[in-house]
Formats: sequence, structure tokens, C-alpha cells
Amino acid sequence: MYKKFTLSNGIKVVMEHIPYINSISMGVWILSGSRYENEVVNGVSHFIEHLMFKGTTNRTAKQIAEQIEELGGQINAFTGKEATCYYVKLLDEHYKVGIDVLSDMILNPKFSDEDIHKEKGVIIEEIKMYDDSPEDLVMDILSKSTWGKDSLAYPILGYENNIKDLKSKQIKEYFNKTYAPENIVISIAGNFNSLVIEEELERKFSHLKSGGINKAEFTSPNINRNVMVKNKDIEQTHVAFSLKGIELGNDKLYTLLAINNYFGGGTSSKLFQKIREEKGYVYTIYSFPTVYKNVGTFNIYFALNEMFLDSAMELILEEFNNIIKFKMTDEEIKKAKEQLKGNYILGLESTSSRMFGLGKAELMLGEVHEPKEILDKIDQIKRDDIEEVIDLVFRDGILSAASVGRNINEDKLQSLIWRKS
Repeated sequence: MYKKFTLSNGIKVVMEHIPYINSISMGVWILSGSRYENEVVNGVSHFIEHLMFKGTTNRTAKQIAEQIEELGGQINAFTGKEATCYYVKLLDEHYKVGIDVLSDMILNPKFSDEDIHKEKGVIIEEIKMYDDSPEDLVMDILSKSTWGKDSLAYPILGYENNIKDLKSKQIKEYFNKTYAPENIVISIAGNFNSLVIEEELERKFSHLKSGGINKAEFTSPNINRNVMVKNKDIEQTHVAFSLKGIELGNDKLYTLLAINNYFGGGTSSKLFQKIREEKGYVYTIYSFPTVYKNVGTFNIYFALNEMFLDSAMELILEEFNNIIKFKMTDEEIKKAKEQLKGNYILGLESTSSRMFGLGKAELMLGEVHEPKEILDKIDQIKRDDIEEVIDLVFRDGILSAASVGRNINEDKLQSLIWRKS
């Protein structure tokens, strides 16, 4: 059973007590990410995530890491387009240390000019590292191709020039407005005493005051019909597509996840078996839904020798036509649902996975479903649901695309994508 409550300053807390384990995972979630940024400060959310580990008014950067790791625990963070999360995993007996370190980071970051200067260099190196990873790079380009000038197109890391130009004042202003109680959810999963945890959270986090900003407004962008390419001297050609998808919180997402398992989500899927196993055109090919608060896409990614691009595209478009025409058999639907349930249940064995699920659901949707509710939603997927979502996703074909590789011809790629899709 989940328990939800609100601290005196407005921070929401969602917890799941799991009495048969000896660990606890805790996360502090903030409505902070590249989707809330503008062109001038793009990258600031991720920059702040880095700075939070550089020290507080009470701890050095080394002490933040040391006080968790010396207990055998883990501490880390990530920034996405819609949320930032700081999290720890510890033995349950050390819960107070976890709460103390996380609250200190959120309430008392140092943000020294020296650290800001140093971290600019670190993040610029991170941007260069991603630029050297074609799979990451092509997905960033796909975001631009798909969303155009909307903030969903912004890279999470920002651009090198943005990072160089970020001023201390801009960083602190963004932090003060964003890291406010109304934008924060704390999620906890593991073995703990609810009353004790509630008291400790209130004691440590209630001092955080409102930054004077309400929860961010979400845009409702349309998917562009667009192709973008980047020529880069690498051995393979990397290609990614966007089709229509389902937004976060829509129950049709479970149906799309089942379809994804069948179509391209794993090594037994149609795309992998046909294009990798039967033809040997690619090493990697997979599909996946990308979901945001009020919009979503269905994506496909693959990498191959450029000489096989025409043949691989022909087969991918053939599979589009097949799924539109033949949909899925009853046996295929049953298998896809069982795979989806199995993946979900196995994920429940990790307190970290449970904590992540709780925090994201509460932060983005304001509601959390019990595991039985999720499994019931999957069980209730019917043939009509499958056929409706297949038509929604595949009927209009590929809407936007991106490619990274050597001497890519943009016009040729467009003709390959849209000749039959």
C-alpha cells in the first residue's frame, strides 16, 4: 500500500513500505528540466544538478559522497526534459543519513563562483562526449526534427555556447524559482517506520520556502513532418524516426507498450528478427515510446552500413504496412501482454525502481496506481484497443526523422522514408 501526505510547506511525499527487505531508496523530484527552459538558459537544469554535488554550506563535495558511500549506500541524480531527481539507496537503518544529506543538498547548495567556473568545463566535456556517441546524438537531432522551436526540442545538456555564457545570477534565479515546495515530490520505497520517516522529513525539509512560482505550464506542440541530418566521419549510419504516440497518463499507453514489445521492443520482436536476424542488415534496431506530460511519440532507431539503408528501409516500411493490414493475432496479443506484465513485475523487485515509479507518477500526474491496478489495466487490453492504437500510431507513417553518418543525402533519406510510409 502507498501512503501519501504533504509536509507543512507543501512538499508532497509518497511512500511504499516493503517490510521484507533491509534497504530504503529515497528520491527528491523537482519539476526542473529542459522543457521548462528558454533558449538563453538551455542546459541550466542539468547544470544545477551538477552543482548540487559540489558542496553545501555544511558539507564539502567529498563529504556528500563519502557519508553515503561509507555506509555501503549509493547517491546519484539525473536530469530529464521534465524532471530532475536526486536519490540515495541505503540500508534501512541509515535512513536518517540519507534524509539529512538530501535535504542539505536541496536547502543549502553552495553555488560558489569557483565551482560554477569549474563545472562549465566538466559539462562541456560531457556535451562533447555525447557528440561522440552517434546513438545519443541522433536522438538529440530527432528531438529538434520532431519538435522544432518548442522547448521539447532543447537538449538536456544544453549547447556549449549556452553553458559558457551562463551567469551565476541566472543559475541562482532559476534555482530559487524552480526548487520550491510546490514543485517538489519526495518518494520513498523500502523498509521503514512511516511515523518516524514523516517526522524526520518534516524536520529536515519544512524549512524550504516557496520560490513564488506555480507548477510550470506545459506546451502542446505538434509533431513536425521533417528530416534532419548531420554528416559526421563515422563508420555507421544512424537513423531514428518519430511516429504518433501516446501522452503520459493515458491508459492507451499500456496498449502501446504491448504493441511495442511485439513490433520492435526486444530481440524476439518483428523488427529485430526480420532486419537483424534474418537479413543481417543491422547490429542494433529497436522501437520505444517516448512519453511526456501531454504529448508522446513512437520511435524507431537503428544503425547500419550505409549500403544497406535502402534495403532496411524497405523492410521497415513493409512491417509498417503489415501491422496496419494484419494487426496482431490473439496469440501475439497474449504474448505481448504477458511480456509486459513480466517486465513490470520484475521491476517491482528493486526498491529503486519502485521509488522512481512512485516519484515520477506523483510529480507528473498527481496520482499513483497500485501494482494490481497496473496489472489489471494490462489484462484488460482487448483486440479493439490494439487495433485502435496501431491505427493511431502507424496510419500516418513516419512524421519526422534524423540521421548521423558519413555523406548522408538528406533528399535521398526523405525519399526513402516517405515513398511508402
